[in-house]
Amino acid sequence: MTSSLPGTRDLPVSQYDLSTYWGRVRHAADISDPRTLLTSSDGLENAKQLVTAYKTGKIPDMTPELWRAKKIIDSTIHPDTGQPVFLPFRMSCFVLSNLVVTAGMLTPGLGTVGTLGWQVTNQSLNVAINFSNANKSTPLSTSTIIKSYCLAVSASCGVALGLNALVPRLKSLSPNAKMIAGRLVPFAAVASAGALNVFLMRGEEIRHGIDVYPVLSEAEKKKVESGELQVQPLGKSKKAATLAVGETALSRVLNATPIMVLPPLILVRLQKTEWLKQRPRMVLPVNLGLILTTSIFALPLALAAFPQRQAVSAKSLEAEFHERGGKDGLVEFNRGI
Repeated sequence: MTSSLPGTRDLPVSQYDLSTYWGRVRHAADISDPRTLLTSSDGLENAKQLVTAYKTGKIPDMTPELWRAKKIIDSTIHPDTGQPVFLPFRMSCFVLSNLVVTAGMLTPGLGTVGTLGWQVTNQSLNVAINFSNANKSTPLSTSTIIKSYCLAVSASCGVALGLNALVPRLKSLSPNAKMIAGRLVPFAAVASAGALNVFLMRGEEIRHGIDVYPVLSEAEKKKVESGELQVQPLGKSKKAATLAVGETALSRVLNATPIMVLPPLILVRLQKTEWLKQRPRMVLPVNLGLILTTSIFALPLALAAFPQRQAVSAKSLEAEFHERGGKDGLVEFNRGI
């Protein structure tokens, strides 16, 4: 991200109003835009030069070209290392990286081996994405990564196999209802394991707390921009960390819900049409198309559910923060993605 580039002048966080849900959706769509993956090394270098010129005062104001440069850097560069995130694990590649895996998990009639294989593959991808985009200033230990991976895999496989065995035994359900319930088993497995994965990978934040800052007034913000004022953290809050991790876990479930629910339900209806009955080879392309379309819209909607820079009342945190809030008695912290 732009914070890793030279210069003391910060770029605006976004060109959209992040206090509104729609503004956050548009901002998230920028971060997750797959078109940034086509940026060449020369294009990335040019974007770095433009942003550096602004941060060092050589460019006075934000321009459309500068906003595009910021978008490229925010979706490509890790803010701590200053290096590009490995392409398959960037947020802008999230939809494409998950497409094949999601299609595999939603394949009708998977046996035990197939179910286990795709659940393990999905959790392997989740851990890789979480690790690649983690805060490198407090790196995750190898034991934490292994523990998170093993528990998430166990949870997803346990839920998937358990529900696959349970659904056929539900005598009260009609055959069609059983088929629909069977198609939704992967959603239950992915949602539960995805939320668990977030809590495991970010458990250190809950145990030790995260930095909270006072919310600044407009006058204070101008002083920060001019260098007259430096904002220091008020301390670390475990309650803020619990809220941040909990909201992130919920956003993962919100992202998985439409992707894992809508395509299989729509496919069930389409498979009853004469057109698809006469063209069985089209089932896979149709399934992939449904998953891709749903994923493109679902990701920014889920990422925008909660502000990345979260503001809460100081009195909702530990007693040490109660009288130390900024504007309107509020403090803020970085929720993460």
